[in-house]
Amino acid sequence: MTVITSYKSYRIGFKAGLTPGQMDQMIACFERPLQKVGTLLGGRNPVVHAAIDGIGRVVVKTYTRGGMIRHFNEKTYLRIRTIRSRSEYELLGRLKGIGLRVPDPVAFAYRGVLFYNSWLVTREISDACTLAELSLKESNRIYGVLQDVNRQIFLLINHGIYHPDLHPGNVLVDVSSQVYFLDFDKTKIRRQNPSLLRERYARRWRRAVLKHRLPAVLNRVVEQEPENA
Repeated sequence: MTVITSYKSYRIGFKAGLTPGQMDQMIACFERPLQKVGTLLGGRNPVVHAAIDGIGRVVVKTYTRGGMIRHFNEKTYLRIRTIRSRSEYELLGRLKGIGLRVPDPVAFAYRGVLFYNSWLVTREISDACTLAELSLKESNRIYGVLQDVNRQIFLLINHGIYHPDLHPGNVLVDVSSQVYFLDFDKTKIRRQNPSLLRERYARRWRRAVLKHRLPAVLNRVVEQEPENA
C-alpha cells in the first residue's frame, strides 16, 4: 500500500518506509537546476542520477512540459487529474506485475495544490545504455537484444497497453543484454484491437529509427509475434 506523507513543502509517496534523511536527499535532487538530457534520443524530461543512503543508486525524473508552452512554463502543471508522477509510479508497479522489465519505483513526489511540480524516483539500471546507443557501438549484440525487445513489446500489446513514445532511446540494455522500458508518463491502458496497436507501435518506432539515422536492423522489432508472447 502506498503511503503519502507531508514533508517540508512536499508530498512524498512510497511503499517502503523512507527516513527523513532519505527524503532530504531526494529533495536535494528535486531542487537542482534542470539540465537537458544529453543522450541520443533521450527523453524530454530531465533526470538526476544520485545515491540515496540505504537505497542505493536512483534516477530522479522531473516532469517538464513540451511544445511552445515550455518556453514560459517549464514544469508547472494544473491539477485536473492524478498527479503525473503518482500515475507513472503506480503504473510501473502494475507493469512489473505482468512481467515487463521496468525500473523499480522508489517514490513519487509533488509540491503545490492546484498548480504543482512533480518528480519520480526509480532505482538506477546499472551499467546500461540505450538501445539507440548500443546499435551504433556494439552491433554484434543487437540481434539477441531485439528478440527480447520484441517479446516485451508484444507483452504490452497483449495487455492493451500503449506507450506513445516507445523508441530505441527509451529502451535500456544492461551488461547481461536484458532490456528495460522507460518513460511511461503518457501511457494508455484500454481495450483496443491488437493489430492496430501493433501498427501504432511499429510506426512510432520506425519514425524514430529513420529520423535519427539509426541502423535499419532496429526495425526488426514488431515484425513478427514471438511464440511466447
